[in-house]
Amino acid sequence: MREYLLTLCVTAAVTYLLTGPVRKFAIVAGAMPEIRARDVHREPTPRLGGIAMFGGLCAGLLVADHLVNLNGVFTLSNEPRALLSGAGLIWLIGVLDDKFEIDALIKLGGQMIAAGVMVMQGLEILWLPIPGIGTVSLTSWQSTLLTVALVVITINAVNFVDGLDGLAAGMVCIAAAAFFMYTYRLWYGYGIEAAAPATLFAAILMGMCLGFLPHNMHPARIFMGDSGSMMIGLVMAAAAISVTGQVDPDALNLNLGGVRNATHAMLPVFIPLLMPLTIIAIPMADLVLAIVRRTWNGQSPFAADRGHLHHRLLEIGHSQSRAVLIMYFWSALFAFGALAISVQSTSMWVVLAIVMLSAIGLVLLLLPRFKPHAPRWAERFVPPRYRRPRGEEATEATEDEAADEAVDESDEKPPIPAGVNGATAVGPRSRFPDRRKAGTTR
Repeated sequence: MREYLLTLCVTAAVTYLLTGPVRKFAIVAGAMPEIRARDVHREPTPRLGGIAMFGGLCAGLLVADHLVNLNGVFTLSNEPRALLSGAGLIWLIGVLDDKFEIDALIKLGGQMIAAGVMVMQGLEILWLPIPGIGTVSLTSWQSTLLTVALVVITINAVNFVDGLDGLAAGMVCIAAAAFFMYTYRLWYGYGIEAAAPATLFAAILMGMCLGFLPHNMHPARIFMGDSGSMMIGLVMAAAAISVTGQVDPDALNLNLGGVRNATHAMLPVFIPLLMPLTIIAIPMADLVLAIVRRTWNGQSPFAADRGHLHHRLLEIGHSQSRAVLIMYFWSALFAFGALAISVQSTSMWVVLAIVMLSAIGLVLLLLPRFKPHAPRWAERFVPPRYRRPRGEEATEATEDEAADEAVDESDEKPPIPAGVNGATAVGPRSRFPDRRKAGTTR
């Protein structure tokens, strides 16, 4: 565990330290596209954050290669090299897209090529554990088709949820944490050595996301762009493919006594394979609704609008930070719910806990105006926005909020030119009417 934690910390530190210089490079390189109609940020923000994340990935793999217990992952398996090859290719395509905005079909072709490169180096799904049937071996073309499909779907899923500050990195980090706990249990609990690469990939993925999040939380100073979102999607898919395609169910027969028990024990392997798909369940539903909505309104299905899920959360009253936290909650519920079921699949308490947490999530979703406050004794440890206003401070805070709202409304209105209906010209920064008009003087 200590070596995994060391790898995670090194990956996070390198990613964090590289993000600042990468931001300056992105500004100089002009990787700051204009704000589009569907964007929620107000100022042009540099992209290319994936450069720092790729540096963290390389650093994590390099450190793990020189550790005593993790070195066997590189000597006994070709999967780390396959991951680095596929990640490098998809990262290069993402960098070009962040700078030049290449065509969507070209990106799709690059994603398929990156997945094919990993398959050629042995990172593929070889069999599937199916309850009631046992282990089903896949033919060469079935294995290639399923592996490429899973990689492409996961990449685009992560890319699709990257719509708010810190959303994609946080959701992927949560899923990677749950996946790490599961694969670590397989490796050291059941003695399945083939689960070691997936455990390493999950630890590195957590480090990449944790190192980038401080720069990407609202208000974001830099975006990961397609160079980051597609790459972390590929790493997540590689971890799921590694543990599903390489762990031999026969190794569990010796510990669990029988094919049937081993099949049920391998069912959790099938669940983490679906874990990346749980991230795209809601985005895919949102995509289908968007196509129907645009077609019904006589627009092109590919026309951008502000009707996506994160836009709707903002429209009903949630702030950006609260919308991201809600998405975090549901991502954690899916990921750790699958983990809990894999550990205690027959426990009714797990099902009840998931149902209760789902109810809590629905309540939070339907209460956009709710503002949480910390207890009085804990106010010194939390940011000011979570403290309860007192007496005159509450009145001043209310007046300040009203003034801020008035300033925001005035920003949306264009200045009135001089000579129009007797209006007096004011500068773009002036927010007060000419008092001489009302007969008052300074």
